[in-house]
Amino acid sequence: MSILIDKNSKILVQGITGRDGGFHASKMKEYGTRIVGGTSPGKGGALHDGIPVFNTMTLAVKETAADTSIIFVPAAFVKDAIMEAAESGIKLIIVITEGVPTLDYIAARHYAVAMGARIIGPNCPGLISPGKSLVGIMPGNIFTPGRTGVISRSGTLTYEVVYNLTRAGIGQSTAVGIGGDPVAGLYYIDLLQMFQGDPDTDSIVMIGEIGGDAEERAAAFIKDHVTKPVFSFIAGQTAPADKRMGHAGAIISSGTGSAREKIAALEAAGVTVVDEPAKIPAKIKALV
Repeated sequence: MSILIDKNSKILVQGITGRDGGFHASKMKEYGTRIVGGTSPGKGGALHDGIPVFNTMTLAVKETAADTSIIFVPAAFVKDAIMEAAESGIKLIIVITEGVPTLDYIAARHYAVAMGARIIGPNCPGLISPGKSLVGIMPGNIFTPGRTGVISRSGTLTYEVVYNLTRAGIGQSTAVGIGGDPVAGLYYIDLLQMFQGDPDTDSIVMIGEIGGDAEERAAAFIKDHVTKPVFSFIAGQTAPADKRMGHAGAIISSGTGSAREKIAALEAAGVTVVDEPAKIPAKIKALV
């Protein structure tokens, strides 16, 4: 079992005829993901790598019975793309695009949630249930099926952690890149709850970074609701205050959001926190 996506998930690629959308549509299809179609206004009836292209999401969903979409359109059009996907009946929307205007995203997220859809992103690498489905831009070759769930704000740290897990013989049930923007879709608590309820996930790896209080809130949730062992690494431990480090949300402001505060909160909740991502596999093997 896995969370959010599996071998039966049917995926539509919004922006499939663009450079990034087309490239990753082919890569996802190559991995074995069920890419059932894509959209590009005015190009309906065409094929991309054997994948049918539709003018609208409503028509695409009607013809394919898709349940998931992944968005590669330019930032200025993401709001419309999210709302169109939600209105068409899509239940899981992954937004890869970065630089999405915050107010656009807030409005689109509100609409999508009201329509019963979940969102991951924006500015994220997507997610993967190894051996079943890849919906995103992650390098599928470093993942292997297993029983450890992964949640991360950082794409590249996701890859580093998973590479080390796989090398150590520790497979993954599902890995989710939630993105580093200040306002996002599904976040730590949502995914921790899903992994806690997944009978095929035995342990959880949570990769955080400085900025905001998401990790502190996740720690409070873990303390009260998560019985599975959780392992964590917090990036930005040497970052100076009031300097944005990478993601828009990665900034220590007015003495809050520091790595020290996050680590203290997680450790108080019983989470095993390491000072280097490469140390996570050994900690898992010692406890699981």
